[in-house]
Amino acid sequence: MLPLNTSEISLCPDEIARFSRHLILPEVGMEGQKRLKAASVLCVGTGGLGSPLLLYLAAAGVGRLGIVDFDVVDHSNLQRQVIHGTSWVGKPKIESAKHRIHEINPHCQVDLYETALTSENALEIMKPYDIICDGTDNFPTRYLVNDACVLLGKPNVYGSIFRFEGQATVFNLEPGCPNYRDLFPEPPPPGMVPSCAEGGVVGVLPGIIGVIQATETVKIITGIGTTLSGRLLLFDALAMKFRELKLRPAKERPVIEKLIDYQMFCGVGGSAPGQEESGSVASISVADLKALLDSGAEDILLLDVRNPPEAQIAVIAGAVLVPLDSIEDGTAIGRVQEMSRGKRLFVHCKLGGRSAKALIALARHGIEGTNISGGIDAWSQEIDPSVQRY
Repeated sequence: MLPLNTSEISLCPDEIARFSRHLILPEVGMEGQKRLKAASVLCVGTGGLGSPLLLYLAAAGVGRLGIVDFDVVDHSNLQRQVIHGTSWVGKPKIESAKHRIHEINPHCQVDLYETALTSENALEIMKPYDIICDGTDNFPTRYLVNDACVLLGKPNVYGSIFRFEGQATVFNLEPGCPNYRDLFPEPPPPGMVPSCAEGGVVGVLPGIIGVIQATETVKIITGIGTTLSGRLLLFDALAMKFRELKLRPAKERPVIEKLIDYQMFCGVGGSAPGQEESGSVASISVADLKALLDSGAEDILLLDVRNPPEAQIAVIAGAVLVPLDSIEDGTAIGRVQEMSRGKRLFVHCKLGGRSAKALIALARHGIEGTNISGGIDAWSQEIDPSVQRY
């Protein structure tokens, strides 16, 4: 149980009314509610996972919440990031989250850190908090949060989501308990796991996983129930099934002595989605592509390797749709060979990652081409704003 001092914690009449359904639970009661008020929780990220997590921790009565995020609210966030609203589009997510938290629980102290979590600031930011909740969506930050939690001796309540599946567990609950490196000793190769921006995610999924993270956090604070420490909970929304895997410390667990360069550790060369994959192939900018298309050259083949539903949202005029899956499984190779004969091949996707993977796959069959950096998203921002962003 967390060593929380509740001797000077009291609940005002408003709080007693607000948390009455907790207070009548024998497992929680007045002492458990005081522990919630005495506790401090840092949430790294206020996106799909951070939104329900922060909402429910505030509603439960956690006395101090810290939020780390440097992004602004975008229209594409609203499908799943339920802490934000339309009126906050274009404004900092941490300010939006703070406003909503205080609507739910005005007694909650909210600390804001409008910055990227880095090896230089992580220990300082995380040190004052009892529990760290990982609501991030990239491998470098997950390893950073994990290693900082190990160094500081703090529980790490973890969740992740993709398309229709999610997972959750509690790392580093006590010394010797499993941590993130026991689940993933090494990061996957860059581009192997697509981001939600490229792969998509059903909007309700982060709500389910984020609420599981909030549940685990409340249990750790109050000392009730059995946590997910040592167990990885897997959820399949399409089948509506939960599975559980045992999670044990690795026999040759790496010793974490300091924070490192996690971008380098994960092989990520840049911060933009798709940038690390596109760096491995020849590429041109969307401005250069526009100049080529405007030149009237007849030897240009522009290939779009996105999925058909994406092409229903927006296209670059003249592009031929050949989804990446059909290139990687070989079914479209003959077609691409025929179309590209005698032509200069250029390939795009949404952000530049999948098109780079397509070019790598095509090169194995002797088909050379050039990647469009930034994909159709860059085209929309820099060349043709009438092309719908998504």
